[in-house]
This record gives sequence, structure tokens and C-alpha cells, in this order.
Amino acid sequence: MTSVAAETWFSAPALTRIFDLLNADGGEVRVVGGAVRNSLMGLAVADIDMATTLLPQVVVARAKSAGIKAVPTGIEHGTVTLVIDGKPYEITTLRRDVETDGRHAEVAFGTDWTVDAERRDLTINALYADAKGDVIDLVGGLADVEKRNIRFIGNASERVAEDYLRVLRFFRFFAHYGSGRPDADGLRACAQARSKLSTLSAERVWSELKKLLSARDPGRALLWMRTSGVLSEILPESEKWGIDAIPGLIAAEQAFGWQPDPLLRLASIVPPDAERLDAMAKRLRLSKAEAVYFTAWTKAPRLPAEIADTAFDRLLYRNGDKGIATSLRLSLASVRQKAENDPALLPETARLQRLLTRSEKWQKPVFPLTGADVLATGIPAGPRVGEILGQLEEKWVDGNFNADRATLVARLQSTV
Repeated sequence: MTSVAAETWFSAPALTRIFDLLNADGGEVRVVGGAVRNSLMGLAVADIDMATTLLPQVVVARAKSAGIKAVPTGIEHGTVTLVIDGKPYEITTLRRDVETDGRHAEVAFGTDWTVDAERRDLTINALYADAKGDVIDLVGGLADVEKRNIRFIGNASERVAEDYLRVLRFFRFFAHYGSGRPDADGLRACAQARSKLSTLSAERVWSELKKLLSARDPGRALLWMRTSGVLSEILPESEKWGIDAIPGLIAAEQAFGWQPDPLLRLASIVPPDAERLDAMAKRLRLSKAEAVYFTAWTKAPRLPAEIADTAFDRLLYRNGDKGIATSLRLSLASVRQKAENDPALLPETARLQRLLTRSEKWQKPVFPLTGADVLATGIPAGPRVGEILGQLEEKWVDGNFNADRATLVARLQSTV
């Protein structure tokens, strides 16, 4: 019998307490999904989700009687979150789908573990572990875990039609856990349903895409998304741009110790076109910070073949370091990949790496003067104050930030 009993997370007193509480008086609770899957794959476990035969109201009542905080996070869908020692445990009542429309499901609570397993999306996500740690497989998930095969439960087309977000989840889980080629039936079902992705909310689409792009190496998943037409459906900006930069970027991340960055990876597969990426940000409902990331990148100046450190510092001051750093990372990854077959490019690789390091360590100097200094000279409040301040700042930057406050005050007084 396959077991997760030896896993550190499984022996946590809080989890034992939940088993004791919900397995009493005819109830049963099991760990389900990611914690079981990751343990069997030798991966870290973050969240622990559980499934139970008890109704959510009963879970709440038992928790309260035991002095455990119960939060009705999704009680209409059967989910209650128990918080013990500051750690949340999601407890969901066994369910079956009564009706689905590709986005939302009407569910009915039940006590049949097989029915609950069969309504889930992928076999590797439908593994349970009981109070002893024994793994219970009702849908063939253990074999798929061993082969790292990402497969829908039952009929792939039916699973996808229940919730079209499963198209993106299929590729996301393939990126994180899959090996070899994607399951043929799953790939076919996703390709056939790609037009239905437009019925999903932008937030759900971007959330899945962002998680996929956070995988250690999303290259193969992106390749199959492009082959199936799914990538063009959700990211038309990539259609004529392609994903060829991804392998070089992944290799650069591993060589230079860069943390996987979904925004940088997205930038590598879309054109640096301000208008198109602004439209992309609005369509996918990117956060303000995420939208600013792409705006800064598209506005970053092209660097000359040779640039002195002082000139580079002036560029950083006038344009900001974030967009320039993004551009440098993408250029460095590209040149580094080409240098594998062309050693003549190695000096360019070193130059880009040096500039990137400088941009990462750079701290923006603070201009010593303020509007109050201009007003103190007798200039009345108004646009002229900003104009004078701007002119002085430009000269200060051109002088490589060397002029101190006293020098600038003298310049100010001579100006007025």
C-alpha cells in the first residue's frame, strides 16, 4: 500500500486533531489533491486540502465545539476552512455535479468517494490519504504520478466541457508535473475547446497563465499550447512573435541564478509594442504593477553597442532601471544562447552581464533642490518653478550628478 505517513506534514498535531475530530461518530475525512500528489512526486507540500463525508454545517459545529476557528470560505460549495495554530486547512464536503455550463457548477453534497473523485479534473489531483496515511486511488492516479502523465479523469472532452478553465489547468499541470508528450486525448479535447476560453473571466485566464509561466521550465507546455492553438487564443500577441526565446531564457535563469519570473517570461514571447501590450494588460486585467512592468519595458531605450558607465547611469536616471533591466535580461539570454555556436559573441555576453549587474545595484541619486528652493528666490508659484527646476536637474544629470547642493543653489541664483 502506497503511503504518505512518513511525510513531515502528515504528522503535524493540527492534522491529527482534524482527523480525530471529523472521523468520529460516522464521519470520515481524508487529505486530497496537491499534498498527496506532491508527496508522491518528492515535491514540497504547501497547502493541505481535505475532503469529508460530513456536511459543512456539521464541520463548523464540530470545530466550534472543539475550540477550533471555522471560516465559511465557500460554504455554499461545501468548503470550510479550519484554522489551527495559524495554519489553514480547507475541508470540503464530498460533491457531485448536478449541472454545469462550462464556467459554473451546481453541486449536491454526498458521501460517495468514487463519485467525488470522478468529478475532479485530473487523475493526479484525485488521490486521497486516510488517517493512517494510506493512499486511496479511485481513478488511476498512482500510475499517472509514477509516469508523470497529466490525464483527465474519464472522458477528456466531458471533463473540459464541465469547466473550460480545465484547458489551461491541463497545460499548467503539464508544465509543473508532466513528462514526455501530453496525453493525446487531453490535448485533443483542449484543442477542440480552445474557442470556449473566451467565455472565461480575464482574471481566471491570467491566473492560470501566470502559474504556468512560474513553472521551473514551461517551455514544453507553451510549445503544445501553441501547437493546439490554445496559446494564440489567450495570447494573440504571441502568434507571430513565437516562443523561441523561452529555451534560452530558461538556460540563462539557471546559469545566472535568476528566480523564475512569469512577467519576464511573458515579455520574451510578446513583441515590445507599447500599444499592443497596453491592450493585453487591459484584456487580461493585469494589476497596475504588472501593467507598469510592460510599459517600462516597451519604453526602455535601445542601448548603443558601447556605452560608458556614466552615460549608462544617466540613462537609468532618465528612464528608470526596471524596464532597462528587463531588456538587458532578454538580450543577455538571447546572446548567450547564440554564443553557444558563435564564440565571437562571448564578449557581448560579458558586456550585457556587466550592464545588468550595474542596473541591479544602481540606486537613483536624489536631486538636491526642490521647488521650495526656487520659491525662496522670489519666483512666484506656477509653471516657471518647474521649468527652472527641470533645467537645473538636466544640467546636474549631464554632469553625472556631481554638483552638490551649494553649487546648485548658486546656479539657481544666477538663473533668476
